[in-house]
Amino acid sequence: MNSIGLIDLLVVIGYLIGIVAIGLISVRKGTATSHGYFLAGKSLSWAVIGASLFASNISTVHLVGLAESGFTDGIVWGNFEWFSVIELLLLAFVFVPFYLRTKITTLPQFLELRYDARSRVLLAIFSILAALFMHIGVSLYAGAVVFENVFGLSVPVSIVLIALATGIYTIVGGLTSVVITETVQTIILIAGSITITVLAILRLPEMGITSYEELKAVVDPDRLKIVSFDAAKTGFTFSDMLFGYLILGLWYWCTDQTIVQRVLGARSEKQAKLGALFAGFLKILPVFFMVVPGILAFALFREQIGNETQNVLPLMISNLMPVGLKGLMVAALLAAVMSSVAAAINSCSTLIVYDVFDRLKPHLTDRKKVYIGRFTGLIVLVAAVMWSPFLGNLGTLFELINQMFSIFAPSIVAVFLFGVVSPRGTANAAFYTLLIGSLFAAGVFVIEKYVPINGGLNYVSRPDGLHINWLKQTYLFFVFSAVLYVSVSYFDKNVQDVSPTFFVKVQSPSRLVNLLSVILLAIMLALYWVFY
Repeated sequence: MNSIGLIDLLVVIGYLIGIVAIGLISVRKGTATSHGYFLAGKSLSWAVIGASLFASNISTVHLVGLAESGFTDGIVWGNFEWFSVIELLLLAFVFVPFYLRTKITTLPQFLELRYDARSRVLLAIFSILAALFMHIGVSLYAGAVVFENVFGLSVPVSIVLIALATGIYTIVGGLTSVVITETVQTIILIAGSITITVLAILRLPEMGITSYEELKAVVDPDRLKIVSFDAAKTGFTFSDMLFGYLILGLWYWCTDQTIVQRVLGARSEKQAKLGALFAGFLKILPVFFMVVPGILAFALFREQIGNETQNVLPLMISNLMPVGLKGLMVAALLAAVMSSVAAAINSCSTLIVYDVFDRLKPHLTDRKKVYIGRFTGLIVLVAAVMWSPFLGNLGTLFELINQMFSIFAPSIVAVFLFGVVSPRGTANAAFYTLLIGSLFAAGVFVIEKYVPINGGLNYVSRPDGLHINWLKQTYLFFVFSAVLYVSVSYFDKNVQDVSPTFFVKVQSPSRLVNLLSVILLAIMLALYWVFY
C-alpha cells in the first residue's frame, strides 16, 4: 500500500486532529499539581485503566508483526497475547495491593521501601533506558514505516510528525490526557482490526472456501493450533514460550513503569483490580483480529505475498478495504503507535522527576515537578526522535525488542517477586541480583552477537551459536537471578528490618472481582481446549 485516496487521507487527518484535540481538552486544572499530572489525581476508573493498559501494549509492531506471524506460522504466536491474561491476574491479586497501599508514584520507589536506595537507582536507570530506547524509539520507527508506505514520506519526516502529534497532548496533559486518548484509541484499534478480519472472511468464498473445515485444509490445520510449535522452524518449543514469556510478561505487566502507572492512578484498589481484569478480557481479542487475519491472508493472497511476509497487513488493507475504511485502518495503526509512545513519555518523565530530581532536591514544589516533568518529557521525545531512524539496521524489530528486554527483565522479576512474597530477602540480595543478573545476561547477548565462532558470528539462531533461543535464555537468566538472590539473602549478615506494615494482609477481593477472575480463567481454558 503506497498510496491513499483523498477520502482516506481526510479520515487519517481527522483522526490526528481529533485525538490531539481530545488530549488537550481532557487537560484539567488538577494537572497543575504533581499528583494530578503524574497520577491523574488518583481518579481513574476500571474502564479507562483497562483500555489504557491494552492500548499502551498494542503497538504498530504488534499489528504488523502478529499478521505476519499468523501468515507464516499460525495462531501459535497468539500465546504471547493469551499468556498476558495470567500476568494481568497476578498484577491484580499479587502486586496491586502492595503498590497502592504503599502509596508509591514510581516502581523504583517501591524497591527503596522494600530494600534500599541502591536498588531504586538501578531500576530507575533500567526503566528510563527501556522507555527511551525501546518503548518510544521502536514505536516511532514502526509507525514511521507505516507512514512511509501509505504517504510516501521518508522515515525521519514521519517520525517527527508522529512525535509532534503525540507529544503535544502527552507533555501538556500528563497521565489524564494519556489514558483518555488511549481509551479512544482502543476503540479505533479494535474497530479497525475487526473490520479487516470480517472483510477477509467475506472474501473467502471467492477462493472456494465456504466452511471452517475447508479453511483448515487450505491453510494447514497446524496453523489453527495454539500449542503447535515446530521447534525446527521457529526455534522455540511450547515450554520455551510458556516459561520464557511468563518471565517477560511478569516484568512487563507487573513491574514496568510504563504499564503499571495506569494502575497507580486508580481511585481505589478495587478499580485497579477491575481495570487489570478488563485488560485481560481485551487481550483475548488480538488472536482473532490480529493473528487470524494473517492466516486468512495465507488463504487469499499467498501468491501475491510470497516471501515478502512483512507486507501481509499492508497488502490486506490495500486489497480488502474500500475507500474510507482504508483511512480507518491507517488510523488504527497510528493509534497503536501513538498510544505506546504517549505511555512511555509519561512514565519516563515521572521516573526522572521522582527518582532523579526529587532525590537531588527533596523539597521541590508541585509546580516545579510538573514543569520538570513536561520539560524532561520533551527532552526524552527529542532524544528518541534522533536515534529511532537507526533501527532500520537492527534486524527484526519484534525479536530485537524481546531480546533486549530479556537482558534485564529476569533479574527485575526475581527482585520484585521474592520481595513481595517474603520478608527474608535482603537489600544486598536485591542490589546484586539487579546488577550481576543484568550484566550476566548482557554478557551472553554480546558474546552471541559479536564473538566469532568457526568463522561466523555467534547468533543463537545459527548452527555455530549457543543453540539456546532467547525465550529459553530468559527463564534460565531468571533461574540464575533467583539462585543469586536466595544465596546472597541466606549468607547476608546485614538483614534489615522490613516494616511489618509493608507486607499487606491478604484480604478477600470483592465478589465482582472474584467472579470476573473465574470467568476470565474459564474462557481461557475453553479457548485452549478448542484450539489445542
